[in-house]
Amino acid sequence: MYIYLYIIMLTTTLSDFRKNIKKYLDEVTSNFDTLIINRGKDSGVVIMSLDEYNSLSATHHELTSKKNEARLDSAISKLNDGESFQKELLD
Repeated sequence: MYIYLYIIMLTTTLSDFRKNIKKYLDEVTSNFDTLIINRGKDSGVVIMSLDEYNSLSATHHELTSKKNEARLDSAISKLNDGESFQKELLD
């Protein structure tokens, strides 16, 4: 199973980031954007919001377990095959 994520990434140079640090950090935190600061050939830094980082870490943790991966694959297959159902939550 593959999950494809389409992430919009902002890019800038280090000098532009220094000049506009507040603008970039506001953009990253308010829009869940990822910012790449280029530092030369094949070198850079990625900045993302704490919420985005925590989400990626949780997803990574869930997918590193073969048992969890099998459960997720099974649930997605059932959903795609129309075998899913809704339940009402108890108060």
